[in-house]
Amino acid sequence: MRKPVLWVLTTVLAVCLAGCVHTSGTTSTGSPLASPVASRILERGELNVGMAGDMPPLNMTNRNGKVIGMEPDLAKSMASAMGVKLTIKTMNFPDLLPALAKGEVDMVMSGMTITPKRNLKTAFVGPYYESGKSLLTKTDTFADIEDAEVLNSPDTKLAALENSTSQEWVEKILPKAKLIKAKNYEQAVDLILKGQADALIADFPICLVTVFRYPEENLMALGTPLSYEPIGVAVSGSDHLMINWLENYLKIAKAAGYLDKLEEKWFQDDFWLDELP
Repeated sequence: MRKPVLWVLTTVLAVCLAGCVHTSGTTSTGSPLASPVASRILERGELNVGMAGDMPPLNMTNRNGKVIGMEPDLAKSMASAMGVKLTIKTMNFPDLLPALAKGEVDMVMSGMTITPKRNLKTAFVGPYYESGKSLLTKTDTFADIEDAEVLNSPDTKLAALENSTSQEWVEKILPKAKLIKAKNYEQAVDLILKGQADALIADFPICLVTVFRYPEENLMALGTPLSYEPIGVAVSGSDHLMINWLENYLKIAKAAGYLDKLEEKWFQDDFWLDELP
């Protein structure tokens, strides 16, 4: 029986990266070589990855409570390459980086944009996906805008995920608009559905997916992103070996075509829509 392409690529990655995470050893000067995050992962035999679980198709929770999407698949491949099991810990987006700082998760993969501000506090590896800001609305006036300045009015209510680049984008580009912060995307979309906000500023794929999820609501999204958003893996900056391992992993995954296959699976097919609540 012919093996699926993704299965083959995952196996190749696991073989290529097996043993690449070293938890002990010495440098050329004889000093110990420590890898605190990798040691923690290997000692417990488990990779803990933080995700919001509500950012389709990057990550989403199906009706059975399982987190699926491009990022869970990518995280599973990473865990396999390390020889450990994967545990996904879901939490509100604003809580992800604090959880990483406390060591409650080993890394964060949740549509997390690499920004200079975040990078001053947290190490990022990637990008493994490139996105951009878009707009979700029920208002015809905003559906085909080409200049975001149209939204920059005190009469415009814009929803955005708290502590996200969408919030920062609204505050910087549209300072006159009224900003409504949401803890998660379910709450943010609900603001649009109930008419409590004129538009949601969010990552491009999330806006498009939401349109398809609620066909009866007459939702609209921009066809072209308003910005460039490189999405990466957030990890502790104190573990250089772990950062190096992730860099090598993503290089191999990209060269092997695995990232392209994941993107094709989750962004060019809608099989997973039927699995959502």
